[in-house]
Amino acid sequence: MSGLDLGLVGNCAVSALVDSVGRIVWCCLPRFDGDPVFHALLGAPPQADRHAGAFTVDLDDHMRSEQAYDPNTAILRTRLWSSAGDGIEITDFCPRFASRGRMFRPAQLVRRLRPLTGRPRITVRVRPRFAWGREAPAITMGSNHVRYVGADLVLRLTTNAPVTYLAGEVPFVLDGPMDFLLGPDETVSEGIAPLAREFEEETASHWRGWSRRLAVPLEWQDAVIRAAITLKLCTFEETGAIVAAMTTSIPEAPGTQRTWDYRYCWLRDAFFVVRALNSLAEVETMETYLRYLYNIVRDCDGHVQPVYGIARERHLVETVADSLPGYRGMGPVRVGNQAHEHLQHDVYGNIVLAASQSFFDQRLFRRPTLDDFRDLERIGERAFALHAVPDAGMWELRTRARVHTSSSLMCWAACDRLARIAANFGLADRARYWSAQAATIHKAIIDNAWSPERGSFVESFGGSDIDAGLLLMAEVGFLDPCDARFVATVDRIGRELRHGNHVHRYAAADDFGTPATAFNICTFWYIDALARIGRREEAREMFESVLATRNPLGLMSEDVDPRTGERWGNYPQTYSMVGLINGAMRLSRRWDSVV
Repeated sequence: MSGLDLGLVGNCAVSALVDSVGRIVWCCLPRFDGDPVFHALLGAPPQADRHAGAFTVDLDDHMRSEQAYDPNTAILRTRLWSSAGDGIEITDFCPRFASRGRMFRPAQLVRRLRPLTGRPRITVRVRPRFAWGREAPAITMGSNHVRYVGADLVLRLTTNAPVTYLAGEVPFVLDGPMDFLLGPDETVSEGIAPLAREFEEETASHWRGWSRRLAVPLEWQDAVIRAAITLKLCTFEETGAIVAAMTTSIPEAPGTQRTWDYRYCWLRDAFFVVRALNSLAEVETMETYLRYLYNIVRDCDGHVQPVYGIARERHLVETVADSLPGYRGMGPVRVGNQAHEHLQHDVYGNIVLAASQSFFDQRLFRRPTLDDFRDLERIGERAFALHAVPDAGMWELRTRARVHTSSSLMCWAACDRLARIAANFGLADRARYWSAQAATIHKAIIDNAWSPERGSFVESFGGSDIDAGLLLMAEVGFLDPCDARFVATVDRIGRELRHGNHVHRYAAADDFGTPATAFNICTFWYIDALARIGRREEAREMFESVLATRNPLGLMSEDVDPRTGERWGNYPQTYSMVGLINGAMRLSRRWDSVV
C-alpha cells in the first residue's frame, strides 16, 4: 500500500483532490485555506455515515478503475468498469482560461459523466458539510439545481442530471452524458451541457498552451510537465501567494502526532517554487508572487514571519478540529500553524533570492526599480543583524533555538545577491557594502559551522549533528561544489542520513522523537549535490528510484517511508515537485545531443 493515490484539479483559485475511483475527497472553499466542504480524506464526524464529506459516483458492481490526466493539462479522467463490462468516464476540472482580457478562474468544480459501454447503473452522492464536518447543510432544490446552505457558505450544484435522483441518492442508468457544476450560489443562465463542454475545451486549450511554452529538459518531460502544472495549481493567483500543499494534517509518519496545516504561504517554499518554474522559463509565477512578497516587505516592521496566509494574514493561530478523526484515523487535525510565531532567520534570504532574478530579466512586464532594491536592502540589514542569532531553523523546531547553519547560509545569500543587484544598477558603493556584509557572514559560517572533529559542516554553530539543509551550500553558491569541505559534508550526509535511495532531514531526535520517514526534498537536494560533485551516474540512478515513488498520476507528497515506499505528509507537496523539476533539469541529457 503506497497511499495518497489522489489527483489534483484546480484553477489557481480553488482546488480539489480526487481519489482513484473518482470520489472528490478534499475541497476547501471559497479558497485553498477555507472550510473543507469535502473532507473525506480526513474521515467523517462520528455522527455521519461513510459517505459524508465526499462527492461520489458509484458504479453498480464496480470491479476496476483507471485514471489519467489529459496530456499537458489539469483535466483528470477516471474510468470505472463493472464486472459485467459496463463502463463510465468521470471528467474533473476547474475552469481556467483567458476571457475578456483577464483570466477566468471561478470558484467552481466541473464534473462531467458519460457512459462508455453497456448500460451502467450509478448512484451519485453529493455530501458537502460545513464547519470542519460539524454541520450538515440545509438542502433546497430547483428544477436544475441543488443548494447546500450553511451558516457562512452556500453552494449550488447546477446539473442536467435528475435532481430527484440526486436528492434521494437513487440509483439510475446513465444512458447519456451528464454534467455537474458546483460553486457559488449563482444562477447559470446558459445551457448546462454546452457550457460544461465549452469550459472543458477552453481549459484544455489553456493548459496545453501553457505547457507548450515551458523550456523542458530532453528527458523526463512527462514528469516535469506534471510537476510544473501542479506547482502552478498551488498558486493563489489573486494575491500571488503559493501554498506549501493543499492539505492539512496528513501525518509525516503513522501514529506520530506530526500533523500540520500546510495551506499557507511559507516564503521559503515559495522561493523554491519560483526558482523551479523560472528554470522552465515560466516567469509569470515569479511576477505574480513578487506582488505578494513586496506587500509583505513594505508592511513589515522589520521582523518577517516565515509563513503568512494567502491574503497575507499574520495570525494563523493553531487549533485542533476535533470533529474529524484524521487521515486513516490518525489525528489531530490541525487548523492554522504555530510557525507564524517562529523566528526563522533564513526567511530574509528567501525573500531576496525570490526577487533577485527579476532585477536581471528583461522579459518581465514590470521591471523592478531602485525603490524595490531599497526595500530589499531593509531585508538585507535584518539578515546581517540576525545571521548569528539563534532561531527555530528551517525545520521549525518548536522547543529549541540554535544558530542554525542553514539560516546563516540564507542570510549570507541575501547580502550576496544584494551586492550583485547593486552592481547591476551601477551602485558601486552599495555593491561594496553588501559584499563586505556577505564576507563577514561567510567567515562566521566557516569559523563556527565547520567541525574539524566531525570532518564536515554541522547543522548549528558549535554543534556536532548534521542535517540535509547543509546541501544547499552549493545550490546558493556559498561554496564551489568541488570544495573538499562540501564534498566531505555530502559524504557524511550520505553515511548518516541516507536510507537506501532516500534521505532524512536529520537523525537527531526533535520535539516529537526521531523522524521515521525521509523528506523528499532532502533526497532531491542530495541528488543535486551528487551531480555537482561529479557522481552523476549515481545521481541519475537515485533520481530514477525516487521518480518511482510518485503516485500513478505523477504527484508526490512530503515524505516517503524508505522501507515500504508508502507516501506520507501533506499533498501534493510543492517542495517535492520542485525537487523533481530541479533534478530533471540537472541530470537530463542536453537537447543538442539529439538535434
